[in-house]
Amino acid sequence: MIYFCPIYGGCFECFSNRILNYSRYFYPRHITAEVTDQTIIDKWNTVSPPPSPELKSVAVDPKTSALLILDMENSICKSPRCIGSIPNIYNLLAKARKNHMLVVYSLIPRGNPMDIFKQLAPLPNDPIVKSSVDKFYKTNLEEILQKKGIKTVIITGYAANGAVLHTATSAAFRGSNVIVPVDCMSADNLYAEQYTAWHMVNSPGTRNQAVLTKVSLIKFLPS
Repeated sequence: MIYFCPIYGGCFECFSNRILNYSRYFYPRHITAEVTDQTIIDKWNTVSPPPSPELKSVAVDPKTSALLILDMENSICKSPRCIGSIPNIYNLLAKARKNHMLVVYSLIPRGNPMDIFKQLAPLPNDPIVKSSVDKFYKTNLEEILQKKGIKTVIITGYAANGAVLHTATSAAFRGSNVIVPVDCMSADNLYAEQYTAWHMVNSPGTRNQAVLTKVSLIKFLPS
């Protein structure tokens, strides 16, 4: 049986067992070039950026939350955007310390704890994991969080489109609530930061678990 598709104005074949045969899709002649030839690369300069996402106030329970400081190493954090994020991360770190919240650090595969900026330096008992962009990959990060009963992670660091994006996504996949303070992430170009922010609150894998905020909008509940 042939069915008509009202979206594209074309038809496709359906067998009696309800298996659709898209190989026999009949495209209207006037849209064939659009379907077969046009890619997102061809349309790149015609795409307008979406409206900016909302930054929300959040209340954090220190008992069930953890601050993740990702790859803030002087060997890679050299751009003005990254350097400029250090005071914001420091302010958030100071609040986390004051509220006795778990703080976890990460390093790139070749990184050394001594490479972490002194303003953000880990304490002797702070966990440190080492991996590529997804800090859950081949590390004990998930175990660290589970043992502490962590339900929410605040993710900061460098790069926005690297460790922040992929670790935040991986945390969401594991059922954690994800808070991303956009003034505590950075990349070498603004588009990467913009994309990361958009992705976190629009991607099917993260949009129901993630919230964007900034340091001044984060409040800590009494512990």
